[in-house]
Amino acid sequence: MDLVWFLLEDAFWAAIAATGFAILFNVPVRTLPVCALCGAIAHSLRAYLVHVGVSIEAGSLIAATLVGLMGEYFSHKVHTPASVFTIPGIIPMVPGVFAFKTMMGMINLTYADPGTSQQLLMETVSNGIKTGIILGSLSLGIAVMHIVFKRHLQ
Repeated sequence: MDLVWFLLEDAFWAAIAATGFAILFNVPVRTLPVCALCGAIAHSLRAYLVHVGVSIEAGSLIAATLVGLMGEYFSHKVHTPASVFTIPGIIPMVPGVFAFKTMMGMINLTYADPGTSQQLLMETVSNGIKTGIILGSLSLGIAVMHIVFKRHLQ
């Protein structure tokens, strides 16, 4: 039961973030509920997958693929470009914490003692690679669905 509440809370906050970014990007008001739905479902799916042991990189790819699928589906239902739904839908999954840790690690490396700099360098590189892979997963997940559907429609 704790997992259900965790996922509902995660979906709620992701929906708010997706809606906020959709408003920032000036999407049509009629599309805001769908943007919120895309963000909520994708982020809570990724949280669930990470909870059951899937890596955050693979979970991000699966969730982004679902966002791409939902974006294509709703683009035909609402007669709006898919990017109106997909971009706000993946924004909550951008790896801000890992990117922050990477930047802070790079800053701290300039002041680190020679004895501790190797461990700090390893953590910084690890966070940087993880950030890059997650961002690539998000991009790939959306792109694959876009390519599949555009080829199918032509």
